[in-house]
Amino acid sequence: MGAKPKPRTIVIVALPGVQLLDVAGPLDVFAEANVQAGYPAYALFVGGAEPGPIRSSSGIRLMPDRIVDRDFQDPIDTLLVAGCPNAAEVPADGRVVDWLRRRASRTRRFGSVCSGAFFLAAAGLLDGRRVTTHWAVADMLASRFPSVTVDKDAIYVIDGKLRTAAGVTAGLDLALALVEEDLGRDTAMKVASQLVMFFKRPGGQMQFTRKGEVVPAGRAALQELQRWVAANPAGSQRCQPGDAHGAQPEAFCAAVPRRGGGHACDLGRRGPRQRGATAARVWQ
Repeated sequence: MGAKPKPRTIVIVALPGVQLLDVAGPLDVFAEANVQAGYPAYALFVGGAEPGPIRSSSGIRLMPDRIVDRDFQDPIDTLLVAGCPNAAEVPADGRVVDWLRRRASRTRRFGSVCSGAFFLAAAGLLDGRRVTTHWAVADMLASRFPSVTVDKDAIYVIDGKLRTAAGVTAGLDLALALVEEDLGRDTAMKVASQLVMFFKRPGGQMQFTRKGEVVPAGRAALQELQRWVAANPAGSQRCQPGDAHGAQPEAFCAAVPRRGGGHACDLGRRGPRQRGATAARVWQ
């Protein structure tokens, strides 16, 4: 058998007030990828601004492996900046911003999780780029850095060597996408299975805002219809614009086929028992 490739160095920068899941989530994905690959595909490090424990937003303290402007002399394959709940309100650490500006250009890829995008933007690393961040601060990022195109619905965005993830748990989705890039689809699917997470999450992050700003589309919309029909077998499933239980059902009725022919809208022409049973058989 040939020699295994050298581990890729993954560095996640964690600053005071960091959201712990922004760090631990992606690291667990990469660590599980090492298990599923059967060799150390990744060498994992947490970078801090200074020596000593980093107090997270939950109060839990995290010990950095290395200090960003002092200890990282070897090449970094992937550099990610974790977010902080107050990242949009507090000034970015100038020393960290300078280091990010210098090191990002020397990595194979770099990016952020959640509001970590603010630190990259402060370093000028997002100028002219398309990115995402937590939906709650997406407008603020776009307003403060007008040269940055912010996709507030995306779970993660790939723009050249830049990788950005949406809010909090989206860091796992981004990390899994990076594993797929590096180790292939089969390994990434095994990681997702072991961590009990979506391989490809349906829908975007705006579905979690409860503001109704984005209408579910594709599979997410279909799943919403299926859940409603199953829970209301005796109700009317006729497609009506603006229906309370579905976001524009007439839009997907024309596009979504059923097994055996016809479309999802045909549910409205069946009896209650038939509708309840049919809902489970609509294409997924």
